[in-house]
Amino acid sequence: MLQLGIVTYNIAKDWDLPTILKKLEALGYGGVELRTTHKHGVEVGLSADARREVRKRFEDSPVQLVGLGSAFEYQSPDPAEVRRQIEATKEYVRLAHDVGALGVKVRPNGIPRGEDPETVFRRIGAALHEIGEDAEGQGIEIRVEVHGPGTSEWPGFARIIRHADHPNVGVCWNSNPQDVPKGGTSIADNYKLVAGKVRTVHLRDLTDEAYPWRELFQLLVADGFEGFTMAEIPDSPDPDRVLSYFRALWLAYQPEEKAR
Repeated sequence: MLQLGIVTYNIAKDWDLPTILKKLEALGYGGVELRTTHKHGVEVGLSADARREVRKRFEDSPVQLVGLGSAFEYQSPDPAEVRRQIEATKEYVRLAHDVGALGVKVRPNGIPRGEDPETVFRRIGAALHEIGEDAEGQGIEIRVEVHGPGTSEWPGFARIIRHADHPNVGVCWNSNPQDVPKGGTSIADNYKLVAGKVRTVHLRDLTDEAYPWRELFQLLVADGFEGFTMAEIPDSPDPDRVLSYFRALWLAYQPEEKAR
């Protein structure tokens, strides 16, 4: 069954944690990915007591902490920078464990100028393998967002996941325009490249008719996906109304008995 949540980038970036939990429960959203640097303040600097408090808030709420959303990336040609990003990710993984999150979102962010793409794909994949192995020991899933110029293109992104080669490294489908091949209308061929590996889904504006939303939901259901599809949409002066409309569209794009 598909589940509905939000990413706090950007529509809830100014909400504190009690506000997030109260609003999402009232609006019929079951989960949240907390994006780093936003007002909720769930960051690696939290004390042990503060981490326990975050965990308790979610345990007392019907809203699930689906994951923490980071901006860690591993494409740099500088080995010291890649190592810094890896170690920072491991710290964030421990935060996720402490607050009761299910996973951590990371990303590639492009191909450095002048570098061979395959070399970059292998470098990112190797970093992801190490992180995935470390996070597995913490009970935390690593979700790789389809992101960045060159690294969000298919099948290059699929090669990154292949090089990562770890069962604890999955995909955050990002609903990018390039999912649809030029001159085409279907995302099926690109989805097949990561079928069985999708762990979370970021959804954009569901009124965008250029993206085949109904097909995406059908592919997810056929793939046995039972996780969260999450609204990652712009801020609004009337966020409650926007999120209510978003949920209505989300329900309309899939068989009702398959959604909750």
